[in-house]
Amino acid sequence: MYRMTFDYHTHTPYSHGKGTIEENVREAVSKGLREIAISDHGPGHLTYGVKRSDFPKMRAEIDEVQKKYPQIRIWMSVEANTVCGTVNGLDVTPEEIGMFDFILAGYHFGVRNGYCLANWTWKHGIGNSAGRTQALTVQNTDMVVNAVMNNNLKILTHPGDKGPFDIAEIARACAAKGTWMEISTHHPHLTVEEIRTAMKEDVKFVISSDAHNPERVGDYLGGLERAEAAGLELSRIVNLEETEEEV
Repeated sequence: MYRMTFDYHTHTPYSHGKGTIEENVREAVSKGLREIAISDHGPGHLTYGVKRSDFPKMRAEIDEVQKKYPQIRIWMSVEANTVCGTVNGLDVTPEEIGMFDFILAGYHFGVRNGYCLANWTWKHGIGNSAGRTQALTVQNTDMVVNAVMNNNLKILTHPGDKGPFDIAEIARACAAKGTWMEISTHHPHLTVEEIRTAMKEDVKFVISSDAHNPERVGDYLGGLERAEAAGLELSRIVNLEETEEEV
């Protein structure tokens, strides 16, 4: 048997989650997690990005909740958006990065300078061709690799989601930078085949809930099943540990 030790990908109403910071923490405590991160969507998202003015409020709230729940470590993070045209390839600035304990990043629709229209139409099968898919794969992969290589990301969230990407090249970048690749239980990525591709590189993996309501904090079984189906050595998943107890 295995158990999840921490969940670093959870959302609150500061972006578009349903549960408060304390509600997420309470759920994490009830499930025996040792750590949790609050990682709301980056401010560049046009509909549900966190407001930059809320960063200090989030820090203050996390500090207060930490006092109430000393049995769990609460981290302040952000799920930044990978984009083109910024200094570091993210929608949080190098100066803002210092406000967080660590940074997550992933690709999402709804941001400027992220090939969103091209990826949305590709995903919906509009105007696709082999040449277009190849060109978009190169653009998307370059965008993500740039973000990985120019930052110290803790986690690359749901790699491969929402468009065509070269997972092998992204995995090489994550291995070079020590960035964990996420197996999400909210998104289908990494898929079984993507895990098989990525695990050829010297990269670590993490399972995350991407919880948008408190009940899903600590959800990991779907990610574990995918990892096992891919033949991944489970010691490479940084937030799993073996236990003799029923979980």
